[in-house]
Order: sequence, then C-alpha cells, then structure tokens
Amino acid sequence: MALLEHIRIVLVSPLYGGNVGSVCRAMANMGLHDLAIAAPRPLDMDEARMMACHAGHILEGRKEYGTTAEAVADRGMVVGTSARGGLYRQQAVTPREVAPGVLAAAEAGGAALVFGPENDGLGLADLALCTDIVEIPATEAVRSLNLAQAVMVCAYEIFTAAGTYVPPEEKTPPAPAALRERMFGLWRTALLEIGFMDETKADHMMLGLRRVWSRGTLTVDDVRILMGIARQMQWAARMRDEG
Repeated sequence: MALLEHIRIVLVSPLYGGNVGSVCRAMANMGLHDLAIAAPRPLDMDEARMMACHAGHILEGRKEYGTTAEAVADRGMVVGTSARGGLYRQQAVTPREVAPGVLAAAEAGGAALVFGPENDGLGLADLALCTDIVEIPATEAVRSLNLAQAVMVCAYEIFTAAGTYVPPEEKTPPAPAALRERMFGLWRTALLEIGFMDETKADHMMLGLRRVWSRGTLTVDDVRILMGIARQMQWAARMRDEG
C-alpha cells in the first residue's frame, strides 16, 4: 500500500462538486489519498462532501494548483486520460496496461493520473505534459465516462496490479468423497420418506441431484448443511406419519 501513497489524482477544472466528492470516494476505495485540483473553479462543496461519504479526509486534504503543470511538476510519470480522437491517441493504452508502469514510477518517486473537465476533457496543452496517454475501453456510441467512473476504473487497475488485495478463502476444505456419499445417502432416504420419488426411480433421480451438486466444489460446510436439511426432512416425515 505504500506505493499508492505516491500516486496523485489530478482533476483539471472540474465542474461539479458531486463529481469531486465521488472521486474522493473512489480513491478511498482503492487506497489512494493524494488529490490535486488544477485551475480550480467554484464548486458546490456541500454536494462534494455528501458524495465523498467516508472519504471526507481526502476532500478536505486536497491540494489546489493554478495550472496542471504545477500539479504534476514533481511527478516522474504523468498519465493523461482521454477519449478524444487525434494523433496522440495512436500511443494510447488501457488502464490495465499502464498500471504496472504507474506503480514502478510511484516506487521511483511519484506518478500522477490527470483527468480533464467533464464537458470537454483534457486540452492539448495539458496532454502535452503527459508522458503516457490512457483511453478507457468503451462502446463507440458513448466513449466518454463520467469523471468519477473514469477515476475508479484507473484506480481499480492500479490497486489490483499492486497485489495488495487478498481474496477471502473458504473456511473449510472440499468435502471428501466419503462425506459426500454419506450426504447422498441421507438425501436418498429423505426424498423417499417425503414421497418426492419412489424406489423404482430413486437411482435416476439421485443421478440428477449428483449432476446439480457437481457444478461447483462442495466444501465440508456445504455438505454438513445439506445433510442437516436431509435429516430435518426425515424428522418432518416421521412427525407426519406419527400424527
């Protein structure tokens, strides 16, 4: 996560406080905290604070610069985002492709991702400051993304490339064959007792259940739950018969 501290998100003349607040929330989700606003305009800060939700510290800690050049002056790698056509787009890459380079630059001293105003994106003067150009893949019908969405896509790719996220693991291992067979035996008996099937069709029906439950790995906990259901069905069948 230390690398992420050296990555700056630069918003050039954003128009809407809600978007700035949403950017803060996206940054917080992905472990980024350095927000800069270049050539700032007046913003609805109440709206920004509302949309920042749990990321107010990023909003309040933002830095403001008179120009984009000032906002990126101390960054070794400057990544501009654009969905416009033009000669410079020939070198555009996706956020996923640029993410490892951003992390390497962060380790070397610092990187910045620059996002333009909501109405027309980055101008040529700002793009000229960039060492790399990123284009987020999107349908040709609507190629530009909302500002906060664009930040989230780029931040997500960087966060993922950093390898800091550890997905949750199953609490119990895959159920061994012997335990699964005990479960199938319980279900066979239970389904017969509740009248779902008769003995002549039991083997055929159980093959169907085996097919259903073979579509994913059954853990020990999964099998214990299914065995508990079968036992409860057997109990309910006995109560019915005794009543």
